[in-house]
Amino acid sequence: MASRSGSANGTYQKTTLRNGIRVVTETVPGVRSISLGIWVDVGSRSEGPTENGITHMIEHMFFKGTKKRTPKQIAASLESIGGSLNAFTSREQTCFTARILDEHLPIAMEVLADMLKHSTLTEENIEREKMVICEEIKEAEETPTDRVHDLFSNAFWGGQPLGRPVLGTKETVTSFSRHAIVDYIKRNYRSKSVVVSAAGSVSHRKLVALAQKHLRFGEGPADLPQKAVMRGVRTLDPHNDDIEQTHLCLGYPGVDYGSKDKIAALALNAYLGGGMSSVLFQKIREDKGLAYTVYCFNDFYRDAGMFGTYVGTDASKVQEAFGIILDEFKIMKSTKLSASKLTNVKAQLKGQLTLGMESTTAKMNRLGRHELMLGTYQSVKDTLKEIDAITAKQVQDLANRFFDNSKLTVTSLGPADLSFLNAV
Repeated sequence: MASRSGSANGTYQKTTLRNGIRVVTETVPGVRSISLGIWVDVGSRSEGPTENGITHMIEHMFFKGTKKRTPKQIAASLESIGGSLNAFTSREQTCFTARILDEHLPIAMEVLADMLKHSTLTEENIEREKMVICEEIKEAEETPTDRVHDLFSNAFWGGQPLGRPVLGTKETVTSFSRHAIVDYIKRNYRSKSVVVSAAGSVSHRKLVALAQKHLRFGEGPADLPQKAVMRGVRTLDPHNDDIEQTHLCLGYPGVDYGSKDKIAALALNAYLGGGMSSVLFQKIREDKGLAYTVYCFNDFYRDAGMFGTYVGTDASKVQEAFGIILDEFKIMKSTKLSASKLTNVKAQLKGQLTLGMESTTAKMNRLGRHELMLGTYQSVKDTLKEIDAITAKQVQDLANRFFDNSKLTVTSLGPADLSFLNAV
């Protein structure tokens, strides 16, 4: 073990193994469960153009059989003892998860390690899984709310890896050979890019021992992904698909995951479009009846970010809805939040964080993501202090930094005429 650190209350611990794998845990009193994750610092932004979707494909393939387990045996390995297995791929990470009773931690770690290290990756299973993923892609393409976000990301990032769909395309997915899959794993599943995180009734010492016993990867870190470039150019991207409703995404360059302005960005998001009480929800849906769904969102990446808004409405109402959104952005630039509004926003953020952290899975996700993105862990207590420290001026300054219409990207999906945007 190369290093060890802990928090003042002893619930959080970190150990770095000699091979570079990091183990982070948070002990939660009064529970019997453990949420376990093996995180790999590789996502769709790590892919080259012809590799788009291969990270997600590999996530699927690790469930399709090992030298000692069939796919059915993998599925039953934890379900038979009341636990569960799952995984997800994002633009920056892949995570393989298990939720089990504390007594079953050894079998959960052994199963996950077996999947990641001894997957057979047979040609037959690869071809079968290509068909499954193509159906997943088809489903996403036929779901307008999913499709407009993929189109928007591509337009916003201008063809950079961050803008490519996590699932890939039918063309790229069907082209993957076994050799390409194995080569990608060797390049990216590396010891210094792996984090084991666990929260719940977990013994840190025991988990470290299990990681040392079961996890072996190539030395060093994964390949570095292409650096993101905040283009900041005005982009209009209409897609006049034959659907009844128009789905609209608009966004501006935002802040990265480690930014000192991240909490203020969350406050801006919460006030404008973070729930039913938010300004845009009240004015667009409740007051005007223009849409069923409207919200804001932040995308935080390692070296870049984006502040966006989504609304789905009738084509005849797009201009009015869009106008309300831009008007509220303009107000945020010129007017500070009142003390009462700021207090409400802070209470909303603190409540959401505190309620979310009652889940061991949420705690495990926070541990793993913090370690990969920040190289450290910020306690919930410290985050709550950051929220309390937000000022109205910080939020206003960030609105002025974000809402520059010369850097606005707009993507529409459906029968909308965006010509009115030429005057914005």
